[in-house]
Amino acid sequence: MESAQLLNLTTFAYLASAILYVAILIFGAKNRTMGLIATLVTMGALLLSTMGILLRWNEAFKLGFGYYAPFSNMYESLVFFAWCIALGYLVLEYVYKNQTLGAFAMPFAFVAQAFAEYWPQWNQDLRPLLPALQSNWLIAHVIASFIGYAAFAIAFGMAVMYLTKARNVDRSGNPDGTGLFAALPPLKVIDDVIYKTIFFGFVLFTVGGLIFGAIWANSAWGTYWSWDPKETWSLITWFVYAATLHVRYTRGWSGKKIAWLAVLGFCSTVFTYYGVNFLLAGLHSYG
Repeated sequence: MESAQLLNLTTFAYLASAILYVAILIFGAKNRTMGLIATLVTMGALLLSTMGILLRWNEAFKLGFGYYAPFSNMYESLVFFAWCIALGYLVLEYVYKNQTLGAFAMPFAFVAQAFAEYWPQWNQDLRPLLPALQSNWLIAHVIASFIGYAAFAIAFGMAVMYLTKARNVDRSGNPDGTGLFAALPPLKVIDDVIYKTIFFGFVLFTVGGLIFGAIWANSAWGTYWSWDPKETWSLITWFVYAATLHVRYTRGWSGKKIAWLAVLGFCSTVFTYYGVNFLLAGLHSYG
């Protein structure tokens, strides 16, 4: 399939993007040529992924599957997850005008895409959707949920950035950091990125993961909530991020505390997305 070739190429494009951003961090944060190349490569990777996803959609239509959404199994959802991370990062780069953020974001896009392409457990064949998946609520539920997941992944990357720079600042006594850490944005800026990406992801996850998911569950299984393991862990993840935003607003938590909560939240997100499917049997196991 042409879509498979494009998505395979996307893996190497994401890898090139991640390497370039790490190189910018280590060797030349002010190198405009390298920065331009990194951005163009990332945009190219996103374009390849978009074309691959749309082609896969079209290929399913040509096979006569009728209703189909190209993110209905683990392989396709990982591809879409990587796509969301890449798009989210490009938005951050445009807003904050600092490409060192890419060193802590684009590796996640590469890992997700490579995991999709080369993990032997995933079946990449096109197959008709199960009856429970043949709903417009699936598209709304999955798109919103995975944009939320991508925001949480980026927030995790920014949290790692914050914690590593904060450690350097504490050891050196220099508020701007020393060595390559000096090229990273100020701690206050990184903290702002963490908060805003968590807030954005929380809104999408609430609407897409919980509300749209409940509506879809009712149309597919006749109940809005069944305490399925995936639903339960989604709720746990929601509470982790709700608590993070709560202490941010009411107690003024910031810095290391919020960064560690972002780490905890992403661990819960990964288990909700991946762990539940293979460790706990439930209605979402086919995902």
